[in-house]
Amino acid sequence: MIQSVSTPDERFAEVAEALVGKPGAAIGSRATGAKKGFGSSALTINDNIFAMLFKERLVVKLPRQRVNALIELEAGERFDPGHGRLMRECLAVDPRSDADWLRLATERMEFVVSKR
Repeated sequence: MIQSVSTPDERFAEVAEALVGKPGAAIGSRATGAKKGFGSSALTINDNIFAMLFKERLVVKLPRQRVNALIELEAGERFDPGHGRLMRECLAVDPRSDADWLRLATERMEFVVSKR
């Protein structure tokens, strides 16, 4: 199912609004040292990126088995950061997908926090 209710920026802003303010959650990453470019608008928890908008797609790092399951459900595809090597544990979600961006970002955020 395809969704066209809002732009990728608007969808990501909704995710950010819901999650920033939780303990340790922020936009941007001191870890990347970036003010612009890759990771600069990423959502972080305790300086670990857990979700970002990259080329209009939500990108979340999840366990490989979870990524595989989501790909089978056609919720997204493996993330290619631009060098032609697909990342097995990162899912890129098409902006027109009906996948729940907030749920996926929250799932990753909670995983990062649990590993602390």
